[in-house]
Amino acid sequence: MNDAPMHRYAIYFAPRENSPWWLAGSRWLGRCAARGEPLPQVPVPGLSATRLHALTKAPRRYGWHATLKAPFTLAPGVDEARLREELHALCRAFQPFTMPRLKVAQLDDFLALVPDGDVHAIDTLAGASVMRLHPLAAPLTPDELARRRAAGLSPEEDALMLRWGYPFVLQRFRFHLTLSGSVKHAEPAEIEALQAAAHHRFDPLPPCRFDRVSLFAEPRPGADFRLVDQMELGT
Repeated sequence: MNDAPMHRYAIYFAPRENSPWWLAGSRWLGRCAARGEPLPQVPVPGLSATRLHALTKAPRRYGWHATLKAPFTLAPGVDEARLREELHALCRAFQPFTMPRLKVAQLDDFLALVPDGDVHAIDTLAGASVMRLHPLAAPLTPDELARRRAAGLSPEEDALMLRWGYPFVLQRFRFHLTLSGSVKHAEPAEIEALQAAAHHRFDPLPPCRFDRVSLFAEPRPGADFRLVDQMELGT
């Protein structure tokens, strides 16, 4: 357990540390969130190393993951030990499963891996993560609310944010492992190069198992997120 309190925590799906999926994703982003160390990125034909580093900057800070419950501050009186207890209880209520094939897709203005098939099991676990752990999270501050709203939320998303602290949950949830930051201003050839490289990197991997839930933490405001623990489902 961490001796010093963390600034924020997040509940993520992340592949088992040192598994092919973890290593492939961490090398793609250029950082291992478990060790807190940079990694050399595998070159992408058609992109310079500098450009690849820039296009993957945004997700690199958060580590290789798919969000289940977005980053949050613990509520007053709640500590990491309590959070771990509730997360273990959540994990005991679900059994491991194999996810549908993960395919490369563009979501809004970024690239990601998304399930190509039935997502009911994923959505159910993600919804339970949001609802069960919500009482442990501090309410959003006025500044956080304003920042979220500046992105242009729909009325439904705004209501979800007010109720659950994040707009893209429950019926607005989309499971994804982020591959890039915004490609809004990228050249079409750059996007094509990223997509081709992602297919080459991830398509040959074996089916990805959803057999654990991961606790990540942000030690200080703006710091890189670290993998704190991985808790197996069904135990």
